[in-house]
Amino acid sequence: MANNDEKAFEILNADGRGAAVIVCEHASNHFPARYRNLGLSETDRQSHAAWDPGAEAVAQRLSQALDAPLIVGRVSRLVYDCNRPPEAPGAMPERSEVIDVPGNVGLSDEDRAERVHYVYHPFTTALGNLLTRQAQRGTPPALITVHSFTPLWFGEHRSVEIGILHDDDSRLADEMLARAESIPGRKINRNDPYGPADGVTHTLRLHGLANNLANVMIEVRNDLIETPAEQDAIAEELLTLLRPALARLTQAEVGDA
Repeated sequence: MANNDEKAFEILNADGRGAAVIVCEHASNHFPARYRNLGLSETDRQSHAAWDPGAEAVAQRLSQALDAPLIVGRVSRLVYDCNRPPEAPGAMPERSEVIDVPGNVGLSDEDRAERVHYVYHPFTTALGNLLTRQAQRGTPPALITVHSFTPLWFGEHRSVEIGILHDDDSRLADEMLARAESIPGRKINRNDPYGPADGVTHTLRLHGLANNLANVMIEVRNDLIETPAEQDAIAEELLTLLRPALARLTQAEVGDA
């Protein structure tokens, strides 16, 4: 990248030796200067359309607790959504829920290619390299992506509080969901509020399925992670599911070796 303003990603806890790599694609609502805020108002740039509020804070807590490297996106998903392939309309959306994105309307092939080059390729290459390095250290790592979602979507209330999402490989999701009752009162669903049909499992498919790595996407309703105390609490709940799930999968891999 040309300078810090254009940095597509950051790796935290890079020397972590745990059995996972954590990803937060939508950690930032930063718009590099050359994109001129895509014509969006300050309110829209602060909204969930531009990023996943609270997700990075939760991801950092998981990273620390599991001693796992964490890669975070440092450019708003409205510039480029790193959980979408270049050919997907949602990679550079012209509209997000009820918010129009003027700077994404009528993009030329050159415009799209420039964003792929400066945002998507650096991020996904760095993630691939990180997973390879972790695998070379020992047991192949699980891939865990962390997101947040809004309590309302097009005016409809979402009752789910934590979504455990997966694509064709449900190993890690199954182990986590099998322990969901250990968190009383928490509404935890499979592939809700999104699932593979919504195009949200690109990172899981590209880096998890393609490398036979156990993988899962965690979605947390963002009204539950607004404060540091709430972020601590949700991270502990997720660890209640993740720690035994990861241990179970590691035991299974050792047994198969």
